[in-house]
Amino acid sequence: MISLVYSPEYARHQTGHHPENQERLEVMMKYLIEQGEAEKLDIHLPVPASDEDLLRVHTKHYLNHLQKFTKSGGGYLDFDTFASPESYQIAKLAAGGAITASQLVFDQSDFAYSMARPPGHHATADSALGFCLINNLAVALEYMRKTHGLRKFVIVDFDAHYGNGTAEIFYNDPQVLYISIHQDPRTIFPGKGFIEETGSRMGEGFNLNIPLPPGSGTSDYIYILEKILEPACRKFQADFYFLDVGFDGHQDDPLSSLQLDDDFYPWITSHMQEITPKMVLILEGGYSQDAMARSNLKMIKVLKDKSTHEDQWRPSGKLVVKDETKKIFKRIQDTFSPFFTF
Repeated sequence: MISLVYSPEYARHQTGHHPENQERLEVMMKYLIEQGEAEKLDIHLPVPASDEDLLRVHTKHYLNHLQKFTKSGGGYLDFDTFASPESYQIAKLAAGGAITASQLVFDQSDFAYSMARPPGHHATADSALGFCLINNLAVALEYMRKTHGLRKFVIVDFDAHYGNGTAEIFYNDPQVLYISIHQDPRTIFPGKGFIEETGSRMGEGFNLNIPLPPGSGTSDYIYILEKILEPACRKFQADFYFLDVGFDGHQDDPLSSLQLDDDFYPWITSHMQEITPKMVLILEGGYSQDAMARSNLKMIKVLKDKSTHEDQWRPSGKLVVKDETKKIFKRIQDTFSPFFTF
């Protein structure tokens, strides 16, 4: 069973003509309805995260600041992160959507997808960043850890931008394996996410970055993810899986220089289904509305029809993989040899 957690209330986080605006979700949901898929989904409304939920991840000082800032009218929190008067309450709803999706997977669903905004993976414990106010995934993970006593978690993040907030929150945590594939941070925000950022203290070896150069496409992603994901997840033996969904690596997206096509998104979903029979998906970025709508539909269809095999979405013929991608894989092999065998 696949459950979709969604609310039209997310539109109340109003950002005007900002790239991260309410039309993103509206277009995606409209397309699901037009294609006859929405009626086949088990749709749930999110419940706002509580203050207790948020405080497991974020500092009280930051939450108070964010609440006061929005109540006073909002504006830009930094050079590109905008909050409107209702944004704090809607951010709590988005974090609650991630919790709702996680609870659904724990209780009954094979897959649950929190299609929410504002996104979250750049938000750190004490600051908003990169269009993100609350770290939705981190809030959900800590809820599952506290409420259900789950110990070990895998996060696979394929947003074009490194999820610096999520990585930082769990950087010292050996019970959270964070795997992020993203555009080379020398060429894109947030300027972090290099291979050498492997985690620290007890968490060393559990922050696994796959930075690929601009121009990398579906073949490069498949080549390197096929070699890394299954061996890492098999050894780590997690109790719970999160898939951090970003459509901004698409070749039509204006905010990255990656060249993924529509078929990457059903491929990665199919590949993850080979690794785990249950997972929570949480929406992050994606700023080409048409590309998002198409890719999102294909991804949801794969979740709904579990008989779909990942090979269906591989590029026809031999994978054309850049030499640089092969070199990056070798560097990852060498860097993580004390922790994983790829």
